[in-house]
Amino acid sequence: MRYHGHIPAVAFLSQFRAAPNLLTLLRLFIIPYLVIEILAGHYLAAFALFLLAGLSDGLDGLLARWLEQRTTLGLYLDPIADKLLLSTLFLTLTHVGLIPQYVTVLVFSRDFGILLIATLLFATGTLRDFHPSFLGKTNTFIQIVGLTVILAERVLAPHWPALHHLDYPRRALLDAIALLAPVSAAQYAWIVIRRISAPAQPANPA
Repeated sequence: MRYHGHIPAVAFLSQFRAAPNLLTLLRLFIIPYLVIEILAGHYLAAFALFLLAGLSDGLDGLLARWLEQRTTLGLYLDPIADKLLLSTLFLTLTHVGLIPQYVTVLVFSRDFGILLIATLLFATGTLRDFHPSFLGKTNTFIQIVGLTVILAERVLAPHWPALHHLDYPRRALLDAIALLAPVSAAQYAWIVIRRISAPAQPANPA
């Protein structure tokens, strides 16, 4: 369902009651507690909260389709919640020494650059639909897998000390994240430039 024009404040606020948006708000609510548990070294609780956030992310999309509750609020709130969750985890895990600083710098530089370009294009009316590219989706997927592996490793390591010496998957994932961040940003910029530079399509005759 598409929404055009100005949405009355009451109607907009009523969208918070939609089940998918409530799940998205739950994901936002989880973030500070996730940070608290990581800083306290309670990785089992942190891992459980991360899985709960991932479950809510999958369910809100399904509910939006099943209940036909796709809203303007959800259109913006869902990706914001996802990005806040991932970005906060990268910052927190970097702070506790589990993710190298250069990886987080590259991730944040990519996200900031894309956000800046998208904001400028949207504000000027140049381009209003932003679909993630294949590399962008791959980048996000690898980030999620990498964060899952890091947290799972901290949960399992006390029970299997040998895991401390088997950190190749974690390092490979972090290297992939560091590589995909600038590459996917470059692809996004190239797609935007090509779409802006494309000649306008002539209107079909009546």
